[in-house]
Amino acid sequence: MGKTDKIRVLIVDDSAFMRKIIGDILREDPIMEIVGKARNANEAMEMTKSLSPDVITLDIEMPGKSGLEALEEIMEYKPVPVVMVSSLTKSGANVTMQALDIGAVDFVTKPSDSASIDMAKIGAELRRKVIEASMAAVHRKWSQKTANNISQPCSVPPRKDAIRPKPEMLVIAASTGGPMALQQVIPSLPANFPLPVLLVQHMPPGFTTSFSQRLNEQSNLTVIEGCDGMPVRKGTVIVAPGGFHLVLERKGAEFVCRLTETPPVRSVRPSADVLFNSVAENVGGNVLVLVLTGMGKDGLDGTRALRDKGAYVIAESRETSVIFGMPGAIVGAGLADEVLPLYSIASGIERVAR
Repeated sequence: MGKTDKIRVLIVDDSAFMRKIIGDILREDPIMEIVGKARNANEAMEMTKSLSPDVITLDIEMPGKSGLEALEEIMEYKPVPVVMVSSLTKSGANVTMQALDIGAVDFVTKPSDSASIDMAKIGAELRRKVIEASMAAVHRKWSQKTANNISQPCSVPPRKDAIRPKPEMLVIAASTGGPMALQQVIPSLPANFPLPVLLVQHMPPGFTTSFSQRLNEQSNLTVIEGCDGMPVRKGTVIVAPGGFHLVLERKGAEFVCRLTETPPVRSVRPSADVLFNSVAENVGGNVLVLVLTGMGKDGLDGTRALRDKGAYVIAESRETSVIFGMPGAIVGAGLADEVLPLYSIASGIERVAR
């Protein structure tokens, strides 16, 4: 592999010890090249301009300008894939959600003890997320205004044979880039939206609570983290909690949520495939499916099961996806009834739902 093939990483952390440990962890993969190490937000901005890194790892808690302020400046100057390094505290989770909203691609959580032996435990995750981030297409927030700058239409019109019964439920899958996308889709749905919503966003335990609360504050609908036995109601978005699979179960005339700790599927828990398959089994095909940005193929098998029963499937387009992996798998398998850019998805959902 030539030098030009390497992923050029800028490490930003106020701790010299952490800068060294993160650098050592990333160098374990020969595809990584550490091009710079910054101690604070000002250095981070200078090095971003002078070094043009492919990926930045950014500490959230720094003296002076915070990691969030540094992230805002970087995204304003030139959007670069950023992986945040976050603490596991509740306040850390809240700030991490803000970072994802600003434009960070992903995050890793520091162990409670940041000694080198403990940091090594997250080494594989950190390397994987930096590699994934290097493949991300980082955008400023999508809007109709930014859409006007796209030279080619990026939506695929509905199939002529895509006439389905009115759906009973909306199910959503998202991963890398999902929090930012969801904070544009869910708040755009009206308070009288007629369907219940079940949502899988890949996140570790503790962070889905903060994510749900933040999304709830922004939305007309009620957004809540799921719990075992929770009834499914229209006007409510139920978020699969980190560390658990969310499955749907019929209980008499209503549907309820069940949480399981069965093994991860495609290396993730919660898994969209697990949720979607349970919906296919219990609801059938009167379902609207949305697959948003994300790495990998989670949701592919479950979407196929749902569409085989008549579900209507919308996938996010390549143009607005941070990573086109999950929606790309749906499109590539011929399962998408529509392929829409992010700024058109809420109106597309409403049109199909009604």
